[in-house]
Amino acid sequence: MPWGVRFPSDDSACCHVVLQGACRLVPPDGPPLTLGVGDVLFTAPGHGHVLADRSGSPLVDFGPARDGNSLISELDIPGQGAAADLLCVRYRLDRLRPHPLLAELPPVIHLPARLGRHSALRTTVELMGEELWRPCIGTDALLASLMDMLLLYVLRTWIDERSGDTATGLAAALTDPAIAVALQHLHHRPEHLWTINELAALSGTSRSTFAKRFTTVVGQPPLAYLTWWRTTTAARLLHRTDVSLQAVVERCGSNSKYAFADAFERE
Repeated sequence: MPWGVRFPSDDSACCHVVLQGACRLVPPDGPPLTLGVGDVLFTAPGHGHVLADRSGSPLVDFGPARDGNSLISELDIPGQGAAADLLCVRYRLDRLRPHPLLAELPPVIHLPARLGRHSALRTTVELMGEELWRPCIGTDALLASLMDMLLLYVLRTWIDERSGDTATGLAAALTDPAIAVALQHLHHRPEHLWTINELAALSGTSRSTFAKRFTTVVGQPPLAYLTWWRTTTAARLLHRTDVSLQAVVERCGSNSKYAFADAFERE
């Protein structure tokens, strides 16, 4: 029996892994993309898509049956055709203050299974498959971590594979040794009163070279990026934790709630 599953165009990103058999990604335009065992497919938020055994197959909407509070849901399409087992993970990403890397993602990232390539990603896929085929004590807890790992390894692999293809954007910045070390310090210590001189010293370049290079690659000056990161961090803390406003302000490098509110408004 032919089969097809329609995934909605919403704020969710999706990762699909072919565990057994084969299927096709049927895009709204253009030729279908064949996926084999071990292939990983990522679709960005806002991009509805179809997975099917072939083009033109009847479609059902993605809506797996949920078993209580379990992370594992199952969608079974019976029939006499060739069997295919797919692992489909949906991620609801923060669209209010999205990370700039999200804006750079293509609608589809296809990572074919290749011997000797992307070993960490392959190991994560194998571990997820093992937990799904042989669920045991702690499976839900392990899957929660593995799902996060899957997304991070997909993004890391995509960044690595396009290294050198583009000279600007956050993906390019993360593969630029001088800029990447500065970003790491800004992300880990947003409360610190960073200066261009400090960041340049950490990156091993002169002040003027660092400022120009950071602005060109990232798309905004270092301290402007720091302000954006601070307000984004604050928004995340306020939304997801019970930390007081004053504590959030202090964690994000300000002693005044009013000054921080002004910066938040500007961002």
